[in-house]
Amino acid sequence: MTHLSADPSAFDVALFGEAMMLLVADQPGPIENAQAFHKRTAGAETNVAIGLSRLGLKVGWASRLGTDSMGRALIATMKGEGIDCSHVICDETQKTGFQFKGRVTDGSDPPVEYHRKGSAASHMGPQDVDEPWLRSARHLHATGVFPAISQTALQAAAKSMEVMRAAGRTISFDTNLRPTLWPSTEVMREQINRLASLADWVLPGIEEGLLLTGHDEPEAVARFYRERGAKLVVVKLGAAGAYYDGDDCGTGYVAGFPVEKVIDTVGAGDGFAAGVVSALLEGKSVPEAVRRGAWIGARAVQVLGDTEGLPTRAELDAAGL
Repeated sequence: MTHLSADPSAFDVALFGEAMMLLVADQPGPIENAQAFHKRTAGAETNVAIGLSRLGLKVGWASRLGTDSMGRALIATMKGEGIDCSHVICDETQKTGFQFKGRVTDGSDPPVEYHRKGSAASHMGPQDVDEPWLRSARHLHATGVFPAISQTALQAAAKSMEVMRAAGRTISFDTNLRPTLWPSTEVMREQINRLASLADWVLPGIEEGLLLTGHDEPEAVARFYRERGAKLVVVKLGAAGAYYDGDDCGTGYVAGFPVEKVIDTVGAGDGFAAGVVSALLEGKSVPEAVRRGAWIGARAVQVLGDTEGLPTRAELDAAGL
């Protein structure tokens, strides 16, 4: 078992989460009919990490991978994106998770087949939360995916948020539901809402909001989390944009960006989160941050993989965002 070393200096954002190898079918249709696959990276937290790093933020990512070819490819990709991987443990006794994804070109939900049960990342636990390293970041971004992969990962996710909350750092939380990974909808609702109560900025989707809060109006979803301590709630409304409700900004809507053709919606919410979090950490106003998130989310739905649409700082500046 080895730790990979990197620059130990302070970070803008720390993240915990699973990276998976993504194998995207070369043609539309059932996955079993595909004859070739394109390799990509996948993982909600890693998508956000890549998005933030491309915008010039200093990002640290903690995880576990196997020492198999997929794990080697993933760690090389993350390091190539400029992300600190010093807290990624590579364990020769464990396997790296992966998934197959069917190809879609019409914006519908692609078929996905996961092979992540018992993965290296699912063995992470609270003992993997290096508190001094974590506190060296000024912000933690968390999602509902990592805590869903195992009971110990749930404990690690909660501990990371509790550590940062006690240290007075800001925390963002994207609910990012994966119902098939939880024992039941009730357990998912209870645990996701518990984690959301530890965050400053909560980023649910409108459909997720209905499942988690029982409300189908963005104002009511936002109010639910504001009453539980969130300083800012941004409810994602898909093509319609987003609704925000916060301490210092009041409430309002930000329109979505027009998209000529939706290719694949997977990863759009992660792009949105990268936009909002990066802008808020740069001191932008909430409407400006939500507008940046909506723009990046619109870029993400126009590409096949999870990260091809994530912009560089130069592309962001060129767009005036």
